[in-house]
Amino acid sequence: MSSRRCSRMGCKQPALYTLTYVYRESTAVLGPLAAYTEPHCYDLCDAHAGRLTAPRGWDVVRLPGDPAAQQIDDLEALANAVREAAIPATVPEPVGQGTEVGRRGHLRVLRSDPRDTGSRG
Repeated sequence: MSSRRCSRMGCKQPALYTLTYVYRESTAVLGPLAAYTEPHCYDLCDAHAGRLTAPRGWDVVRLPGDPAAQQIDDLEALANAVREAAIPATVPEPVGQGTEVGRRGHLRVLRSDPRDTGSRG
């Protein structure tokens, strides 16, 4: 059993679950007690975890499993996966010298040569 206590004010029950929020996705993730205490996560006892509700418009993801038997931090892995899914794919920056197509003061507008891969050799 963990020595960590429920994060709810006035509750002295042992923590069995960890709650974290993924603000970008408007999602609350409740799972087995995390391996480590995180500053933006909340440890909850069985009673408070069972009564958990999320703000209007938010989703609640409840991870299954016996919290005492959990060996890896699934909650953190799920939260990281949700964060990664929310990051838009980035287009790589063009590489190479480019061709100047305009100038304003000390700033230059360059158009890269699509055939230039940036390798020198």
